[in-house]
Amino acid sequence: MNEFIAGAIVLGYLVVGVFFLRFWRRTSDSLFAIFALAFFVLAGNGAIVTLSGIEREALSWVYLLRAAAFTLIIVAIVRKNLPKRS
Repeated sequence: MNEFIAGAIVLGYLVVGVFFLRFWRRTSDSLFAIFALAFFVLAGNGAIVTLSGIEREALSWVYLLRAAAFTLIIVAIVRKNLPKRS
């Protein structure tokens, strides 16, 4: 049952990533592109954890993928809120 729920979460990450890609194509705003990339990294992280059977994710190298995804989200938000150069 845990694998089924983990697969549903990975699918959710992929769907959200595709939506952000759609928004990026429509607006050409880099915020959406970076968010899409972050959600694809989260989907990859979930798939790797589920398929490899890692029990303690916080103690493995896979945790760095999740940290990278959240770092991408923070960078995108900070970039969006910085004043534009003329």
